[in-house]
Amino acid sequence: MKKILLGLAALFFCVQATQAQLLPSLKLGIKGAVNFSSLKSEGKWLSSDTKAGFQAGIWGRVGVAGFHVQPELYYAQKKAGYETEDGQNGEATFKSVDLPILLGTKIGLGPVGVRIQAGPVFSFAHDGKVTQVTNPDTYKKSSTGIIGGIGADISKLTIDLRYEHGLNNISQNSDHNQKISMWSIGLGYAFL
Repeated sequence: MKKILLGLAALFFCVQATQAQLLPSLKLGIKGAVNFSSLKSEGKWLSSDTKAGFQAGIWGRVGVAGFHVQPELYYAQKKAGYETEDGQNGEATFKSVDLPILLGTKIGLGPVGVRIQAGPVFSFAHDGKVTQVTNPDTYKKSSTGIIGGIGADISKLTIDLRYEHGLNNISQNSDHNQKISMWSIGLGYAFL
């Protein structure tokens, strides 16, 4: 009798855990991040230094069966120092509204968990130009990249470490292929 009761209790807990995994979940929150970006180029005509910038915005997460989709919308300021082969140097500042759409999974129990996420990111120039460069009109108004990283959830707090790599040339000049690469460390809060 004791074995039957223990077996039924174990079965009950397994069914409850499975049902909890199948119920959809929804989270909304705010986030901020520090980013470290640089310009990558093909050829030796440009060298770049990593500079610090920031991100601030909102995020949402919809999950079911252990997987989730996490769209975000944030204002980003990405900076990169540069020096060209003809001796020009300075700092490029890219101000944009970024829209990453991350797919991922979370491993953990209750309010504590670790996430793995990846997906595309779409960037749109905030004021239509790149500032602090000799000719800001040489840069495109939008770009696409891929982003991936790990994160942790501790109750309502989220922590993220991500890498973003540009997929398309952000320069109007096809001879000067440039892409942004960036690391970011973020902190968020889920209010729902």
